[in-house]
Order: sequence, then C-alpha cells, then structure tokens
Amino acid sequence: MAVFGRIVIALSFAGCMYAIVAALFGVRSRRRPWVISSLNAVHAVTLLLTAAISALAYAFLTDDFSLMYVAHHSSIAQPDLYKVTAVWGGQSGSLLLWVWLLALFGSSALHQNRERHPHLIPYAAATIAFAMSFFIFLMLFVEHPFATFAAGQAPHDGQGLNPLLQNPYMAIHPPCLYTGYVGFSVPFAFAVAALATRRLGSDWLRATRRWTLFSWAFLSVGILLGAHWAYLELGWGGYWAWDPVENASFMPWLAGTAYLHSVIIQEKRNMLKVWNMVLVFLTYGLAIFGTFLTRSGVISSVHSFAQSDLGPFFLWYLAFVAAAAVMLLVWRRHELATPNRFDSIVSRESAFLLNNLLLLAAVFAVLWGTIFPILSEAVEGTKITVGPPYFNRVMSPIGLALLALTGIGPMVAWRRASPGSLRRAFVVPVSVMGAAMAAMAAMGAGLAATVSWGLCVFVLTTILIEFWRGTLARHAMTNEPYPVAFVSLIQRNRRRYGGYIVHIGIVMMFAGITGSLFNAEAEGVLAPGESLTADRYTLRFDGAKDTSQPEFDGVAARVSVLDGERVVTVLEPEKRRYRASKQPTTEAAVLTSFREDIYLTLGEVHASGSISLQAHVNPLVRWLWAGGVVLVLGTVIGAWPEATRQRATLPRFATAGATAG
Repeated sequence: MAVFGRIVIALSFAGCMYAIVAALFGVRSRRRPWVISSLNAVHAVTLLLTAAISALAYAFLTDDFSLMYVAHHSSIAQPDLYKVTAVWGGQSGSLLLWVWLLALFGSSALHQNRERHPHLIPYAAATIAFAMSFFIFLMLFVEHPFATFAAGQAPHDGQGLNPLLQNPYMAIHPPCLYTGYVGFSVPFAFAVAALATRRLGSDWLRATRRWTLFSWAFLSVGILLGAHWAYLELGWGGYWAWDPVENASFMPWLAGTAYLHSVIIQEKRNMLKVWNMVLVFLTYGLAIFGTFLTRSGVISSVHSFAQSDLGPFFLWYLAFVAAAAVMLLVWRRHELATPNRFDSIVSRESAFLLNNLLLLAAVFAVLWGTIFPILSEAVEGTKITVGPPYFNRVMSPIGLALLALTGIGPMVAWRRASPGSLRRAFVVPVSVMGAAMAAMAAMGAGLAATVSWGLCVFVLTTILIEFWRGTLARHAMTNEPYPVAFVSLIQRNRRRYGGYIVHIGIVMMFAGITGSLFNAEAEGVLAPGESLTADRYTLRFDGAKDTSQPEFDGVAARVSVLDGERVVTVLEPEKRRYRASKQPTTEAAVLTSFREDIYLTLGEVHASGSISLQAHVNPLVRWLWAGGVVLVLGTVIGAWPEATRQRATLPRFATAGATAG
C-alpha cells in the first residue's frame, strides 16, 4: 500500500506539470489538441488522487500500522467512523483531502465550461494544475501520508485519533470546511484566465457564480459545524472563542460574502471590475493564509495541527500568489477601467459598496487581532494574547451596521433614490422596529440586545414586505392563488429571493448570538442528593455510573433538571479517558429548545462520590443552528439553475487564445 501510494502521488505531480505545460503551449500556439490534452491530464490527476485517498482510507480500515500516519491517528478499538475521519485528522492526510477536493472541483469546473467559455479554459487549467502541484509537492517531500516505519518497527496497535476529534461533527466538519476553502480556487483560476485573455466582461463571472455560492455555502456549514463541535466537545459552554483557527475560516467567509454582493454591481452596472478581481484574489489568499495558520505551528489552538515544516512553504506560495495577482491587475488596469460612475450616494449601489467596505473592515479587524500576537513575539519576544474582549468590542458595531444594511439595501432604488420613495419604503419597517424596541426596552432587555433584536425585526420586516409585494404583483398578473403565486415568485427569480432567504437565516443567527448576552452559569461540588441552582432551574445530582467502552474508560453523572417541582429531564454529563492516547475528554450534556439550552459539564469526580458540576443556561442557541439551515436553503435556491435556461453553444477551442497576450 505504501509503494502504491507513493507511485500514485508521484504520477499526480508529473500529471500536473504536464497539464501546465500543455495548456500554456496549446493556447500560445493555438493548437487545440494540446489544450484538450491538458484537460485530460487534469482528469487523470483527479483519478490518481482518488486512488490515493481511497488507498489511505483502506489502510485505516484494515489497521495497517506499517504506515506511520495510520499508527499515529488510529487504533484497533477505534470505531470505523473515526478510522475514516482519521484520514483527514492529521497533517499529511488533510493535505491529501485538500488536493483531492481541488482536483475534483477543478476537473468538474473545466469540463463544465469547456464549450461555454473556451477562451478561459487553458489558463484556468494551468492555474488549477499549478495549485494542485504545490500541495502534491508538499506530500512528496515534506509530509508524505504513505511514509512507513523501518523494518520491524511498526507497532501492533496505534495511538488512536485525538479524542477531541472522535465526534460525529468532526467526521463532516473538516470536509465541509475544506470544500469551502478549496472551492474558491475555481473563481480564482477563472479570474486569472480572464486577466490573461483580456476577457474582463461577465463571462468569467457567469462561469464561476455557482461555484462561488457552492464554496461559500460549504464554508458556512463548515464554520457552523465547527462551532457546534466546540459547543458539545470542549465543555466551556460556548461555541465561538475567536480562536486563531476559527478566525482563519471566518476571514475568507467575510471576503467571499463581500464578493458575492459586489459582483451584482458589475452585472447590473458594469462597475467595480478591479474591486471584484481584488476580492476574488483576497478570498483565495485568505483561504491559503488560514491553511498556513493551521499547519505552521505558529499559533496555539485546539483546532491546529502540531508544529511542522510546512509554514515557510505556504508563506512562499502565498507571496507568489499575491505578487502574481498584483502584476496581473497592474498589467490589465486599463482594460478593467469603466466609464460608469455612481449616480448618487443614496442608491443601492452605494449600499452594496458600503456593505463591502464594512466586510473588509471586519476582515482587517479579525486579521489584526489574529496576527498581532505573532508579530509581537517576533519583534519583541513577548507574546501578547488578544482575546474575545477585543474582537467583541470591534466586531459588534461592524456586525450591527452590516445587519442594518441587509434591510436597507433591498429597499433603495438603483442609481438614485428620491426622498419620497425612501419615506414610502421605510415607514413600515422603521415603525415596526421602533415598536419592537420599545417593547424590549420596557421588558428590560438592555441597550445592546434592544438594538440588535430591533435591527433583526427591521430586516425581517423589509424581507417580508419584498415577498408580499412580489406575491401580490404575481397574483395580479397571473390570477394564481396566493400560495401558488408565492412559490412561482421564488421559482421565477431564484437568485433574488434565494438571497432574501439567506438574509432571513442571517437574521436568525444574529438573534441567537444576541441571546448570549443573557447567559447564566453556576458551578459547585455536589454529593448525591444535593442540588445547584442555575437561573430558574434546580440541578439535583442523583449519582454516577460507569460508561466504559472498548476504546475508553468513562463515568457519567445523573443530574435531574427541575423547573420548580417539575422534573424537566435527566442529563448525564460525562468524563472519558481514552486508552490508546491516554487523553481525557469532557462530554457535555445538553437539553436544547428554541428558548434556551441547559448545558452541563462534569468536572472532577471525587473519591467520596461527590462531583464538580458546571451548568450554563444559554438562551436562543438553537436559533443560531436553525439560521444556518435557512442560510443553506436560501443558497441552494439561489444557485439552482433555471429550468428553461438555454445552454450557450460555443466553438470548442478553435479560437482559444486569439485575444490572449
């Protein structure tokens, strides 16, 4: 298996090199067979990498501890689900997953667009092949997943996967996150192709719009799954700690969100061409930067990999990408210029631009807070911790401003909005928001919560008005029943109304996050029969029980949750110690509802039979997870192809490269 893996990865690297040369030679010499050959090489690399990752998965499932990677991340007693999870649970396996996904997406995007946008294909293929070659190079010479022990040195059992990763969410969180990261390579590659060929209109945007939405949606899901994993597995009662690796995934999400909004202006008004190119390059660069943070060992995080030699390679690659992007933008700056300008500061274009500026301000704030400890240590030798207070203080006003723009943007006209139209558009949403804020203030919600929830009501009202007006217009035009008109409205303009559904998901998530302002917690040492009070609940310790399994020893506390005299439920927080790795874990017990979560973690179990118990009552957490589901639903609707869309038929590669240079 080790020999097979090494050969396949080496062949993959050779295939990437050939694809780069064939694509560039074919487009410069205008020889179509060479371009087709480069595409075939990308497809062949995809098959080779599929064989490689399948071989590694087989090695895990068959307990092949002759491979060092398998021995370090698996054990005989480890369940099969976590043996598969272990494929990407370490450094070299995660690199293999990354480049395999890149090959799948790149191959699919090139095949999908080979006839629609033939002029872009050669340069896009060369760019994707180059990115693949970088990751394959790392596996060949730095972190090889098929490295073996010396003869006779292989252990009979492995060390096991990190117990913190033995959670169902970690089986799907990294693939979702990597799908989001890697997917942004497709718009990056086509942006490079557009600059190289001077085809800077909307072709490359159309070629990559759904890929961008696909990547953004998976990155969103990956972030939320990671937050849910942290909520259940780390035992601190929260889901987001502004950890450097959390920030590393959040920054490309922010930049990608800015791009998705900004591209609308280019399509509508043929403006912001340079800006959109910068956003595409920035999003891809931040994805690579996040990978550097996770794998370099320069930051300490429960999410990061151990110290390795990969850091300098990623920095050099990132520097090369940045330099190439700047050179291409400078080279094509005249072609990117457009005579169109903003007609008025009070317009939808201005709202979109302000949205972009706020999102980039958020990127800078998160980036600065993330790298400042690294810079401080490098310059002064002292590592300064930048914690949640900084991020919460800086990001809260930016987030609230973005939330307000989510409601303002759709209500403002393109080009120029008159005072009269603004009054008509905002009188109902502002009135509803004012009434809601007055009611919340009267209930003692506090200023921050009142403002946040008030803006949530404002945005939700504007979205509902848009749906209502559209449904009425559809009904008047077709005489369809209102429910049918509502569904038809969405089907006829999936992109617009899918975006509104995404915004509803964002509103739900903001509402859930605002609930954290009212978190309550309590802790204490309890003997059997004793109780602890948390908010309005009484937590009674009824005793402990053994929960040992083949892979771990464990103990759980039975805790009755009472609301007054009524027993609401019995929760069983647990402590485990995994035999293979000798590592302990804390398994939280959570009772969740749309109103609040009751969250218990077990601390020390004393010889006397008493326990240390931590309790949290966290309002509205489920709204965060539910909002993520709605966000994904809206993205799927917005990206779903129109049933009547006609495919463009263009010559394959007959004229490819005719305008390149």
